[in-house]
Amino acid sequence: MALILHIETATSLCSVALSRDGEVLFAACNDAGPSHAVQLGVYVDQALRVAEQAHLSLDAVAVSSGPGSYTGLRIGVSMAKGLCYALSVPLVAVPTLQVLTRAFLETRPAGSLDKEALLCPMIDARRMEVYTALFRSDLTPLSQTQALVVDEHCFSTLEGEAPLYIFGNGAAKCYPVIARRPLFYEADVKLTAQAMIRPAEEALAAGRTEDVAYFEPFYLKEFQATVPTKIKQILNKQ
Repeated sequence: MALILHIETATSLCSVALSRDGEVLFAACNDAGPSHAVQLGVYVDQALRVAEQAHLSLDAVAVSSGPGSYTGLRIGVSMAKGLCYALSVPLVAVPTLQVLTRAFLETRPAGSLDKEALLCPMIDARRMEVYTALFRSDLTPLSQTQALVVDEHCFSTLEGEAPLYIFGNGAAKCYPVIARRPLFYEADVKLTAQAMIRPAEEALAAGRTEDVAYFEPFYLKEFQATVPTKIKQILNKQ
């Protein structure tokens, strides 16, 4: 049974969790604003104390790998790397938008989503820009992660009437702008380290770990004006 420390700092929320075989042994977060430099070390120390008191040793450190806040990601990844070096454990990277989508699904009752529903996590990138991707309700990815400038034409190329759900800290500003319907906005979805547990365990079990020396967070720097037609082509093949 793997004991994993999870670190999520891709947004203004600072979150840490400790899990063992899917069970949460420790969880802490601060969503009062950017406080990663102050809070992250405190939360990590608390999590390691929980492991020590239970006479458990870490098997891996998992980190939310981006996209997101440049500073937040740097702090989280630096902490994760330092722990991996000090404790000689592997590093697992979990894509941030996948974590956010899992957090959304955990807020929904089982079976409450249409099987054809499209899930669109959004991380704020200032002004009308967001980091985003599209997923099916079973977490099948339908597009690559991209930086998007949101306007009324976004998602207009998506054919059919499948409901589109947008969520995350970038979704509120986009909901009134996007003309595509049916469109739903979920306000109460927080990007926490607890949503990392399952994908991190799956990655570790499959041996998908990172080179600690060379791993870097995933940054997006170039913005696109509309959703690429490639998304439409992908959806038409479903």
